[in-house]
Amino acid sequence: MVARATGRIPARMAALTAAAGATRAGYAALRRRPPGGAGRWERKNHAGRTVTLHAGPATALGTALAAAGTPGLSARTRGAAALAVLAAGGCGGYDDVAGAGDPRRGFRAHLSALRQGEITSGAVKLFGIGAAGLAAGALLKERPADKLLAGVVIAGSAHLVNLLDVKPGRAACAVLAIGAPGLLRRGPAGPLAAAPIGAAAAVLADDLGERTMLGDAGAHALGAALGLAVVAGNSRTGLAAHAAGLVAAAAVGDRVSRAAAL
Repeated sequence: MVARATGRIPARMAALTAAAGATRAGYAALRRRPPGGAGRWERKNHAGRTVTLHAGPATALGTALAAAGTPGLSARTRGAAALAVLAAGGCGGYDDVAGAGDPRRGFRAHLSALRQGEITSGAVKLFGIGAAGLAAGALLKERPADKLLAGVVIAGSAHLVNLLDVKPGRAACAVLAIGAPGLLRRGPAGPLAAAPIGAAAAVLADDLGERTMLGDAGAHALGAALGLAVVAGNSRTGLAAHAAGLVAAAAVGDRVSRAAAL
């Protein structure tokens, strides 16, 4: 029993420290040489202060590298982690850039635009993350119903963390709180939960200090990683419960964001 326990702890610690280290390295690199110039990465936060988007790509990359490189995970789990996190971060990053001046928010607004023939960056994000979540779920689960539920949990978790990204530190702190119980789970769920925790912790001080923000790239990537941990640690009953809760949260997304902003 002791041997098993000590074998599980290093995998979690390896994922956490690898995610934190890779995130800090990526964050520092983006600060030194931001692609396209510094102005492309600057935004105004809720208080009108200028912050950067550097934390978003840094956390997405750090989380993906740690989750996909943790010892002891199967090839399918590594592939699912890389796919879900990088796709969520990439789609979120596209929305950060292409949708910077678009006031439309929420599923209804983007689906309404799509019905009128306009493909918004939000729609690309919605369908891109959804498709990646389903593909990752198919890698992690065997039965069709479980694959579908897993996809909903991964994509829904990505959306939930983004809903909470309304003030400095809100989303990062939520990742730490939501992910912490996963560290106690056996099997791949522990290391998969540790990766987003390490990445979020690495930029938390800069986020709270209003020097940077996660943006859609970081929030969606961290959320997708949390969803992966949930999928890895639950059977169909647990997946169904999580999926129902996430769908309900998405349905009242504005209320969730307003509550997080208090």
